[in-house]
Amino acid sequence: MSAVAWKVEIDPRLCIASGACAGFAPELFVLNGAHSRPVRTDIAPDERALDAADVCPALAITVRDGEGRVIGPRP
Repeated sequence: MSAVAWKVEIDPRLCIASGACAGFAPELFVLNGAHSRPVRTDIAPDERALDAADVCPALAITVRDGEGRVIGPRP
C-alpha cells in the first residue's frame, strides 16, 4: 500500500454493531459478531470510508489520512 493510504479503525468499546458501516460500504467493513471491523485497516483513499464514519450511530469509526490526521468522522 502506498504512503498515502488511509487507516481505518473501529473502537470496539464504542461499536454497537448496528451494521450501518457494513451496509453502507460492504467492501470496507464487515459485521463480526458483537462488533464491526474494517476488512483492511490500510485502504486507498475512499470517500465511502468517510461516509461510513459519518453515519456510524456510535461514532466508533476513525479514518486517518496518510499523515495520521483524523479526517473522519467529519464535523
